[in-house]
Formats: sequence, structure tokens, C-alpha cells
Amino acid sequence: MNAKYPVIDMKKTGSTIKMIMLSRGYKVKDLQQFLGFDAPQGIYHWLEGKALPSIDNLYALSELFCLPVDTFIRGTRKFVFVPFQDIEQGRLYRYYCRLSKCIA
Repeated sequence: MNAKYPVIDMKKTGSTIKMIMLSRGYKVKDLQQFLGFDAPQGIYHWLEGKALPSIDNLYALSELFCLPVDTFIRGTRKFVFVPFQDIEQGRLYRYYCRLSKCIA
């Protein structure tokens, strides 16, 4: 099924969370303790792309990793280039592009 609107890709989101987690030196057990989970299966399901974290858990992960929530979510959204009104907007866009390549 091809959706006509952007959707979240669970596999890409899971691999992004895993990459950020490992790059920061965290293990699944660390996330389990931080989030107060009794068992780690939910986290493994996120990392394998079988499920998505709840909004509360995404918010908690953003606090733990000091990153905005939308850093974790990967989807099918297409970005449309819009000319920038000033130099600062262009600079922020270029920074975002470099950051996206590091995370993806």
C-alpha cells in the first residue's frame, strides 16, 4: 500500500534510535532503567522496527540524549526546497543537511 501522505518508517526510526543509543555509549539495559521498564522487550521491538516508542518515551529519550524528538523519527516525508529569506536561514539549512547525513 502506497500512502499519499507521509508516514513514519518503523525500521528506519528503530535503526536511528539504535545508532544514537550506541554512539552515546548506552545499552538497552540503561534505557530500560531510565524509562522504568520492567523488561527490555519493548526497547528491542523499537530497535528492530517492530514497534514505535510512545510520545512519552520519545520525549524521555530526547531528554536523555539531549536531542529534539524529531531527530529519532524517520519517515517518507519529502522536503521541498524553499529559497531562504536571509543568510541565517541558509546557514541553518546547511547545518541541518550535514546533521541529517550523520544521523541517517
